[in-house]
Amino acid sequence: MSKNVAIIGGGVIGLCSAYYLIKEGHSVTIIDKSSLDSGASYVNAGYLCPGHIIPLAAPGTIRQGIRWMFNSSSPLYIEPRINIDFLKWIYAFNKSCTNKHVINSIPAILNLSLLSQDLLDEIKHSNNFKFHYEKKGLLMLCKTDNSMAHEEHTVGLAIENGLEAKMLNKDEIKQLEPDVEIDSIGGAYFKCDQHSTPGEFMSELKNFLLRKGVKFIKNTMVDNFILTGDKIKHILIDNNPIKFDEYVFSAGPWTNHLCNKIGVKLLLQAGKGYSMNVDEQTNINIPAILVESKCAVTPMNGFTRFSGTMEIAPINNVIRKNRVDAIANSACSYYPNLKITEDVRSKATFGFRAISADGLPYIGRSNKIKNIVIATGHNMTGWSMSTGTGKLVSDFISEKSSSIDTSFYSPERKF
Repeated sequence: MSKNVAIIGGGVIGLCSAYYLIKEGHSVTIIDKSSLDSGASYVNAGYLCPGHIIPLAAPGTIRQGIRWMFNSSSPLYIEPRINIDFLKWIYAFNKSCTNKHVINSIPAILNLSLLSQDLLDEIKHSNNFKFHYEKKGLLMLCKTDNSMAHEEHTVGLAIENGLEAKMLNKDEIKQLEPDVEIDSIGGAYFKCDQHSTPGEFMSELKNFLLRKGVKFIKNTMVDNFILTGDKIKHILIDNNPIKFDEYVFSAGPWTNHLCNKIGVKLLLQAGKGYSMNVDEQTNINIPAILVESKCAVTPMNGFTRFSGTMEIAPINNVIRKNRVDAIANSACSYYPNLKITEDVRSKATFGFRAISADGLPYIGRSNKIKNIVIATGHNMTGWSMSTGTGKLVSDFISEKSSSIDTSFYSPERKF
């Protein structure tokens, strides 16, 4: 049965949800507070990375976060504050930082990441899209023995779960990257990972959706919701009621505010990440994570992107220069011949990731309000899980069985 669906949030999760919903014959309207040309979906590292099988909520994360709490240029900066939602989130997050949780989370991360890789391939080839998308793997570059040991553990878990990954020494890294000098004692190589240029995919997908009749309402906030029993009857935009059959909440960290308006509790925080683009030739050919600094390096179509840091703080538009410099200086440390000018640094931008309380996304229906589907909380893997999430959203609304177990992602799960 065809439904009239409103998607609140026009990032990559919202667009992918729209793609699969129209394939099922539904009518779709996307509502976003922005002009749909900026944010995390445009400035991320572009990875599709099933090799990232360890969730953010892992042993040592909070301990490291506390050590870095008073250093605003650290890779993970958690701004201390007295706020009930933040305190509930930090309690649940800390409770999730166990080895048992890591092991239990691997199928959830792996299933959705592999599904998303397959679906992105299908979208590209079935629609003759031209966006940049390569399958060169991902390097994890290390400067210390401790980091090498950590990566060796992750590689072991990846291999156990059927992924193609291995450890490399310095000479083997040079064989993979012969045209660039790298200061690293070794690292890991996840051949299973892939990368893309996010802005190209977003542009092609938006144009495709427009041609298929999807309506876009830009620069618009949803003021409130009118409820009847356990369903949303109308949304209010500029005090005008608009009715839909179903509602998808895919507004990243702002999803929490939408849920609060209808009495649905969601443990979610905003995590700001920064990125900058170097247009000059860098000779970097393979994407890499700089392990100690948690920075990402991605050779995209016509430029190289340097991104990273996690700043968990109230949503704001402040660009902290010390955090931008930390990314740039780290990249130049690993790639000694690299130059990232002050002009490039001054043009750095940012996006907000949605950080769940256990490192897994929230995808599914609410028990309290029956005609919403929540799709957020992907942490640092929103791009990596985007197409799969869109397919799951469509499955929920179309009342179809999903190809993977969705119980991992329930917004109603207990912490």
